[in-house]
Amino acid sequence: MTTVITGGSRGIGAATARRLVRDGHRVVISYRQAAEQARALERELGVLAVRADTSDEDDVARLFDAAGEDVTGVVNNAGITSPAGPLAQLRTEDLRRVVDVNVIGAFLVAREAARRMSSGSIVNVSSGAATLGSPGEYVHYAATKAAVDAMTIGLAKELAPQGIRVNCVQPGTIRTDIHRLSNMPDRPDRVASRVPLGRAGEAEEIANAIAWLLSAEASYTTGAVLRVTGGT
Repeated sequence: MTTVITGGSRGIGAATARRLVRDGHRVVISYRQAAEQARALERELGVLAVRADTSDEDDVARLFDAAGEDVTGVVNNAGITSPAGPLAQLRTEDLRRVVDVNVIGAFLVAREAARRMSSGSIVNVSSGAATLGSPGEYVHYAATKAAVDAMTIGLAKELAPQGIRVNCVQPGTIRTDIHRLSNMPDRPDRVASRVPLGRAGEAEEIANAIAWLLSAEASYTTGAVLRVTGGT
C-alpha cells in the first residue's frame, strides 16, 4: 500500500511518515523548500521525496505520477501561515499565499486523489484554529482550515460510493516549525497554560491519529473531523 504525504519533510508530516513506515506503508512525501530534511528522511526511512508545490496542479499531478498506480492513502498535510497579528495588519500577499496553499493546494491534492484512487483513505490535516478563530494572531489561517473541514465532510459523502473514506484531523498547538515561521517560536510554551491538558502537543500524537484514520480499524469512519487539541 502506498501513501502520499504532502508537506512530509518536517513536523507533523515527517512524524506521520515515520509512523506509517513502521506500519508497513510505502510512503511518498512531497516538500517545497525543505530539501535537506526531505533527503534525510529518504535516507532514514527509505521513503521517496518529491519536490512539489501543492498549489500548482502540474506539480500535484507529477507527485501522484511518482507515487504510482497503487495509492491507497493520502495525507493532505501541506500548509503554511504567515507572520501573526491582527487582520487589519495582514498583507494581501500573505493572505493570497496562505489561501493558495491551505485551500487551493488542499483541494488540488484531494481532487487528484479522487481521480486516481479506486479505494482507500484520505486524511486532511486542518487545525483547531478552524473553530477557535485565532483572533489577534491568524484569523486568515483559521478560515482556510475551516474550508478544509467543510471539504472533508462534502468529499466524504461524494466518494463513499467508491469505497474511499475521507476524514480530517484538527491538531491543537503542536511543537513544530510553524510557530517560528509565524514569528512566535515560543507560542507552544506560552499557550500551554490555556490547554486543559496543561501542555502543547507533539507531532507524533497527531501522527497516531492520522494512522488510525488510515487504518482498517477506522473502516466505518468517514466525514469525521477528529479534534486532537488537548481539550481546547
